[in-house]
Amino acid sequence: MVLFEPGDSVDAVYFPTDGVISLVTPLHDGAIVEIATIGNEGIVGILLVPMGRLSVRAISAVAGHSLRMEATAFQDLFERSSAFHVLVDKYTLALFAQISQAAACNRCHSSEERLSRWLLMSHDRIGSKQFMITQEFLGQMLGVRRSTVSVSAGILQRAGLIRYVRGHVTIVDRDGLEAVSCECYSVIRTEL
Repeated sequence: MVLFEPGDSVDAVYFPTDGVISLVTPLHDGAIVEIATIGNEGIVGILLVPMGRLSVRAISAVAGHSLRMEATAFQDLFERSSAFHVLVDKYTLALFAQISQAAACNRCHSSEERLSRWLLMSHDRIGSKQFMITQEFLGQMLGVRRSTVSVSAGILQRAGLIRYVRGHVTIVDRDGLEAVSCECYSVIRTEL
């Protein structure tokens, strides 16, 4: 499900409770690059400029539920409540840190490390060891071909870390998956 497209006016913000929302940048050739994921720790639709437009697409990566708040009500609360204002500011800094770390991760780390990071972050947010995600979608999120996801998932599966069958991922050994993941998982988790 697409929540926002680039250039859309933001009429509502979302607070995911048990799913994962991906913020992606679409390119002219139809490819997309994931810049951040948002789960139960965050806000989808947050803007640096009040009542502005987003430059990213927000799509549901792992199905779940979200609470929805009209943008005008969000902005009013942001202006009236200093505690809410501070919380939103802290989250915005953590989101920026995640985007920065993901950029470095996408450039410097192997597809197995990045896949491990993505799966761990999704597990943290949904609270379940099992969820549905296709190889094609994972490829788009990680910026790799579907075949690369297949190879990487196969490596993690043969190591006994995950089980992946027809779009169903089960995390079998979380500690082992954390050991395989790059340092980016720990850095992003600490920031969030």
